[in-house]
Amino acid sequence: MKPPGTAALGFGATSRRDSWIRFPSLVGIGLAAFVVYSLFSAFLWGPLFGVGYEADGYLSPFFSPLLGVGILPAWLSPAILILWIPLGFRTTCYAFRRAYYRSYFADPPACAVGEPRAHRRYAMEARFPFILQNSHRIFLYLQFIPLTFLWIDAILALHPGSTWRLGLGNVILFTDLILLTGFSLSCNSLRHFAGGNLDCFSCTARTRARHSVWKRVTDLNGHHIGLAAWSLLGVATADLYIRLLAAGVFIDPSIRL
Repeated sequence: MKPPGTAALGFGATSRRDSWIRFPSLVGIGLAAFVVYSLFSAFLWGPLFGVGYEADGYLSPFFSPLLGVGILPAWLSPAILILWIPLGFRTTCYAFRRAYYRSYFADPPACAVGEPRAHRRYAMEARFPFILQNSHRIFLYLQFIPLTFLWIDAILALHPGSTWRLGLGNVILFTDLILLTGFSLSCNSLRHFAGGNLDCFSCTARTRARHSVWKRVTDLNGHHIGLAAWSLLGVATADLYIRLLAAGVFIDPSIRL
């Protein structure tokens, strides 16, 4: 229950004179576009249109690690076996919760802007289904599994055959990985894991080491929202590039040694 007086009553009621609706609208459109594209690419592009998720030694990040090949029926995408981890991680992420709570639930739509009156009875994350948001830390730990395989895939893509290759696809994959790794390492839950539950940062060598890690994660945490957004764009760009390569739209420009 929100304390009375924290925002004007009534959806959109505010004294603000700026274009406050612009940011939540753009965020809502961007998130919706990514969700539609990712669902189409992960589950429909291959089974319905026959476009592969591998091309010239590159593997789409939606399918790494590649599981279930030869076991799942042809109409069922292997992405279903792994995509639930990054999906759960992003859905429960504090940055994304803020984004879609504001853009889709109007809770509140912006700072100092009134929300629907029914939201005054909203129980936050204390009831189903929003209580599932409390599983964010579990998804953080699981997130490092596909992230490790993504790094392995990107490194292997540098040597797809008998020669070394540096192509545009490699640049896109490693850029995406840097953004994904930064997004994962800047997580608020990782910051608490590094420095939480300590009464003294300087008492022992162990606590001083944890304090040093905590400071670095805290510095990175300041860029968490930006990394969350840019990593979405990076994943979609990497997948789209590999899909277009698989469809034969163009050839990967590369230097081979």
